[in-house]
Amino acid sequence: MVIPVYNEEESLAALLTELDDVARANNYEIEVIFVDDGSSDGSWAEIERLAVDDARVSGIRFRRNFGKAAALDAGFAAARGEIVFTLDADLQDDPREIPNFLEKLRGTDGADELDVVSGWKQVRHDPWHKVGPSRVFNWLVGFLTGVRLHDHNCGFKCYRREIFDEVHLYGELHRFVPVLAAARGWRVGEIVVNHRARQFGRSKYGVARIVKGFLDLLTVCFLTGYGRRPLHLLGTLGLIGFTLGGCGVAVLSVWWVLSRMDDPTANDLHLHERAIFYYSMGALLLGGQFLSVGILAELITAFYGRDSSSYSIRQTTSQTA
Repeated sequence: MVIPVYNEEESLAALLTELDDVARANNYEIEVIFVDDGSSDGSWAEIERLAVDDARVSGIRFRRNFGKAAALDAGFAAARGEIVFTLDADLQDDPREIPNFLEKLRGTDGADELDVVSGWKQVRHDPWHKVGPSRVFNWLVGFLTGVRLHDHNCGFKCYRREIFDEVHLYGELHRFVPVLAAARGWRVGEIVVNHRARQFGRSKYGVARIVKGFLDLLTVCFLTGYGRRPLHLLGTLGLIGFTLGGCGVAVLSVWWVLSRMDDPTANDLHLHERAIFYYSMGALLLGGQFLSVGILAELITAFYGRDSSSYSIRQTTSQTA
């Protein structure tokens, strides 16, 4: 269990008690990793107390607030279990859903086995100004990436541990782990989970989350679609701009010559008076810039991408192994 913590001192003991109840009832062997993401309350002291009382509990403390993605990444690096759960520390995620996650992951519900199971808070106890934008965001993620989950933002998720040998987090990409995993061929699904009303603390997300989420989505779309071939995207945009601009300048040049040949008494064409001239020059220059940036991106990818594979192996034969 990897649990990011930020000023949630009051809920930690109660959450651990619930996790312990589920583990005892189902004979699970669990490890609980609390990652204190620069809390300013007594969260770290509470984590230290819980770790002393329970050997299954360990804590990681950041020097300052680095964000949820960094907290999860640190927790994933420290986790030793075969299966890794993530859930929030504010008690809105219900640990009693853990057996349902494992049933879905292992395919014991009659469906195919999965590698990632994401929670879906079908009935949410959040304010409308948080639910509305979230639904639009989830639809947009599914439309652009093809990974259609109802709730990409849900922090309650279950993963096979080996996924994080290939998927690495930075920035605020934690909500896109299913998308990044699916891009490498891992099997992704979801289940409906119980979402409880907040008991302690307050939401860490505001209006700025919408803007950041959209920018992160663009990053993920680029990484999953063109991370290994950036020139395919940037070069295509560059060629389109360069071609349109070049054709515009060529047509205007011919028009300028003909206007001075047909009728010497007529008013000559003055390119600087035509808006299309500036549009064409702008497209020509922008196209050249896209092409240049695309070639530089290819060089960077070729140089730094040599140490990481562009594929994911599911299994091998015993002879190959």
